[in-house]
Amino acid sequence: MTQQSPWMDPDLAAFRDLARTFCEKELTPNTERWIADKQVDRGLWTKAGEVGLLCLSIPEEYGGGGGTFAHEVVLLEEQNRAGDSGWGVSLHNGIVAHYVLAYGTEEQKHAWLPKLASGEWVGAIAMTEPGAGSDLQGVKTKAVRDGDEYVVTGAKTFITNGGQCDFVIVVTKTDPTKGAEGTSLVIVEADRPGFRRGRVLDKIGLKAQDTAELFFDDVRVPVGNLLGGVEGQGFVHLMQQLPQERLIIGISSVMAMELALEQTLRYTKERQAFGRPVFAFQNTKFTLAEVATEARIARVFLDDCIAKHLRGELDIPTVAMLKWWTSDRAMKAVDECLQLHGGYGYMNEYPIARIYADQRVQRIYGGTNEIMKEIISRSL
Repeated sequence: MTQQSPWMDPDLAAFRDLARTFCEKELTPNTERWIADKQVDRGLWTKAGEVGLLCLSIPEEYGGGGGTFAHEVVLLEEQNRAGDSGWGVSLHNGIVAHYVLAYGTEEQKHAWLPKLASGEWVGAIAMTEPGAGSDLQGVKTKAVRDGDEYVVTGAKTFITNGGQCDFVIVVTKTDPTKGAEGTSLVIVEADRPGFRRGRVLDKIGLKAQDTAELFFDDVRVPVGNLLGGVEGQGFVHLMQQLPQERLIIGISSVMAMELALEQTLRYTKERQAFGRPVFAFQNTKFTLAEVATEARIARVFLDDCIAKHLRGELDIPTVAMLKWWTSDRAMKAVDECLQLHGGYGYMNEYPIARIYADQRVQRIYGGTNEIMKEIISRSL
C-alpha cells in the first residue's frame, strides 16, 4: 500500500538504508530504557554525528551534510518506523541549526554549526514560557544590554532537548516597550553561570524525550551571542522558521497514521474472535478502509508540501492547513486503530498505545491547531 513519494530519488533511497540501519541498531533496542530514564543516551548524539546524521541539510562548509530538507524527512521517517519518539533530532537538525544557518553571521555559523553537526552540542530553542505559549509576543524573558554583554533573565517550559542541551536559542525581549519589534533571539550556552535546568517534565507521551524547564538567572552572554547581530529581528525570524517546524509535525502525524494502520492490519489478521480473524468482520474492514484512505490523502498532501518546500514555495497558510489537518486526522485514525486492538490496545507493550499517547501533543505544539485555523482564515 506504500507509494513512492515523488520527491524521492536514488541518492535519498541510499541514504534511507543508512538511516534505517542506524535507527534499528541504535534506537529500537534502547527505547524502553530511555523511557525509564526520560531521556536518550547522551552518546547517541555523538554516534549520530560520527556517521553524518546531524545537520543533514546544513552546507558542508559549516560541518553539515550538504543535503536538503528531504534528507531530514527520511531520517524522521526511519526514526518513527524504528519505534522511537525520544530522540529530539528533528528539532536539532531541522529547526535549531536552521535558525543559525538562516540568520547567523558568518562568524556565528562557523563557530556554532560544526559543534551541532558533530554532536558535541545538543541544540534546543526556548520559546514557550509558563505564561506564554502560542502567543509568542507575550514572552517575558529579557535580555538587557550591559556593556559588551546581555543579561538574560526569565523562565521557559516545555523545552524539547532541555535536559541535555548545550546550546539554546532563547526568545527574549531586548526592548519590552516595542512588542513584537522588541523581540530578539539570544544564544545561551548551558555552561554559563546562572543557567539552570528544572525538572524533566512528566508527560502523557513522548516519555523518552527530555522535555524540561529552563531558568535564566541573570545569565551573562557576550553581545556576539545575539543571533544575526541586530536587535528586534526575533519575531520575524520565528515567523519565517515556524513553517518548517509545522511541516515536521505534519511528517510525524502522517507517519503515525501509516504505522498505526500497519500495526492494526497485522494485529487484526492474526487475532481471532468468534472463530475467525478480527479482520474478517465487516466493521474492521470498513474502519481500516477509511483509515487507509485518509492516510493516503494525508501522504499526498504531505508530499506536495515537501516538494513545494524543497522549491522554496511552501506558504504559511498551506503548511498551517497541513499541520492542523494531519495532526487532527492522525489522532482520530490512531484512536480507531487502538479500538480494533481491544484491551491490548490500552497496554503500553503494544506499539499502538505508544503511538496514541505520542500523537496527542502534535495538535498542541508548533502553535495549537486553533491558531492554525486562525492563520488559515486570514488568507481566505
